[in-house]
Amino acid sequence: MTDNLFPVLFVGHGSPMNAIEENEYSQTWARIGQQLPRPKAVLCISAHWETPEPQTTHMDHPKTIHDFYGFPRELNEKQYPAPGSPALAERIAQLAGSTAVVLDNERWGLDHGTWSVLCRMVPQADIPVVQLSLARTRDGQFHYDLAKRLAPLRKEGVLILGSGNVVHNLGMISMEEEAYPWAEEFDALVKNDIKSGDHDRLIHFQKLGRAAALSINSAEHYLPLLYVLALQRPEDRLQFFCESLMMGSLSMRCVQFGA
Repeated sequence: MTDNLFPVLFVGHGSPMNAIEENEYSQTWARIGQQLPRPKAVLCISAHWETPEPQTTHMDHPKTIHDFYGFPRELNEKQYPAPGSPALAERIAQLAGSTAVVLDNERWGLDHGTWSVLCRMVPQADIPVVQLSLARTRDGQFHYDLAKRLAPLRKEGVLILGSGNVVHNLGMISMEEEAYPWAEEFDALVKNDIKSGDHDRLIHFQKLGRAAALSINSAEHYLPLLYVLALQRPEDRLQFFCESLMMGSLSMRCVQFGA
């Protein structure tokens, strides 16, 4: 690890079927999990938990949430019985400072944005996992600034995982092999801005034109990326994984900062 900093990771999670199918995405996540140092805990910011203001799971045994429909029984019966970590949840609330983070003791758990990825990366489900919700009333700058305050967790052995998709427009899903030009354009723009360190453009994505508007037709799958960008350090090694677009309008891009 760089300067004893734990890596941070954004995963384009795509379909929950990746939890049970063997494909390039699930296999890559498994490989990343094997290569990462073992964390003391995982903090996941998933696209699939939105609340008016930030909340974090605060229970010893978070339930596995099947927040989808129309999928095979095997997926609906999949469990990810990782323990929670009330202590980490309280640490997050402490670091958030003046931004109040509600401790959720019973409502939520681990949704598929979290467990469909972690069941590949940590199949033993033996590392504590906490989720932090996305405040749906807040803009990109708010999320980026909140993530900045969580930076000490990188020195405390916590893997911070953002789970969403850089390009996510389910209304324009296509069965064709080729991605839409606007999806390719925006995915490439994000990659180039990450490489150049231009976080300001990515925070204010609403100003990036038609390709961004089509790619982020609702922001919940994009915002987890901002948490990861906010935690980047200049000395971090940058790696990209799964640099492909599928079904026309889904980017499966993964980004890692740190060893």
